[in-house]
Amino acid sequence: MADEFLSVHDLSVSFGTEGGVARVLDQVSLSMRAGEIMGLVGESGCGKTTLARAILGVLPDNALIDSGTLTFDGADLLHAGATEHIRGRAITFVPQDPFGSFSPLFTVGDQIAELMRWKSPDRSPGERFYARARRSADMERTLALLRAVQLPEPERLLRKYPHELSGGQRQRVMIAMALLPEPKLVIADEPTTALDVTIQAQILKLLRRLATERGASVLFTTHDLGTAWEICDRVTVMYAGQEAETAEVVDFFGRPRHPYTRMLLDSLPTQGAALRGIPGEVPSPYAPPPGCRFHPRCPRATAICQDSHNAAVEPVAGHSVRCHHPHEWAAT
Repeated sequence: MADEFLSVHDLSVSFGTEGGVARVLDQVSLSMRAGEIMGLVGESGCGKTTLARAILGVLPDNALIDSGTLTFDGADLLHAGATEHIRGRAITFVPQDPFGSFSPLFTVGDQIAELMRWKSPDRSPGERFYARARRSADMERTLALLRAVQLPEPERLLRKYPHELSGGQRQRVMIAMALLPEPKLVIADEPTTALDVTIQAQILKLLRRLATERGASVLFTTHDLGTAWEICDRVTVMYAGQEAETAEVVDFFGRPRHPYTRMLLDSLPTQGAALRGIPGEVPSPYAPPPGCRFHPRCPRATAICQDSHNAAVEPVAGHSVRCHHPHEWAAT
């Protein structure tokens, strides 16, 4: 892929729990180009957040990477210590719950200052002291970015505690904090879930505009297909720990090829039509079915679907699907 700078290849991750081993990711592959916004969509529990945390290098202690490779801008992210200079600088994170990510004991300004002390783009490798000149430059950069995320009176805002801000204000601060280190990749984990619809739309526009202006790519995880349509250039859909399909956003919604994608889009409510669901249940990660994990619910499944998880194929350029029996579309 041209300009590919994030590559996840056949990544499998499991969790050891009291109930047994949960196989959360199963041979997931994903690639991103520099400068694009990639949507990672799927139902709750499909592995979106686990994949995002694997890229960040912040999986919990009970997680085990069973197989696969993960590279970013030429660096092996699975190598011990490889993310030390990447996490929080080249790759940053916007959480789903901004309130839970702030300390309630310190002002917003104190917490941004602590971030910039260690992650400022002006910080030299090995620098131990927060020099006054850099502190002043970092403050100017902070104030400018808080204005860019449309927060009025940023000097006054920095003196407030997190609980004194609205949900939308806290999320705007989080977006600013993610962009302050001048990252190459921002991972946004369902960043508008806790906000009302009007504020959601504002935050999505803001995130897309700022990422484009600053040359940052965004990996945007969401369970909301409408949100993916609004903000993303390409979309990858996941099901039960496996990626099913990746396509440009227009093709993803207009010409889905994987049966799960097709049934997922068909289940969206439309005016005047009866609601349609997907028969069956999502499999347990403790005892997933062999091969393609969607095959017990798939109307197109055959015996081969139980035997192997098909390698991704590209029926058309830029549109990959992991399926032995994908839907076909006539050429136009």
